[in-house]
Amino acid sequence: MEETLYSIEIHKEKGMYIGKIYSDVDGVKEFRNPKIEGLLREITFDIQLALDTFSARSMEFAEGEHIEEEI
Repeated sequence: MEETLYSIEIHKEKGMYIGKIYSDVDGVKEFRNPKIEGLLREITFDIQLALDTFSARSMEFAEGEHIEEEI
């Protein structure tokens, strides 16, 4: 099963790169940077942080279910 986690748009306006990421969880976020490398780094960092947070929540939820089953 495929699921789109993020959609990414990148535009250049007046020497500034503008990136927008869309997700069901975080909605729309916009990033601006004069260098494409900086913009991609910011977008990548934000997505990684969101996915790490989601993974941590999933593990906490799974551990909570495991504890309840043992009781």
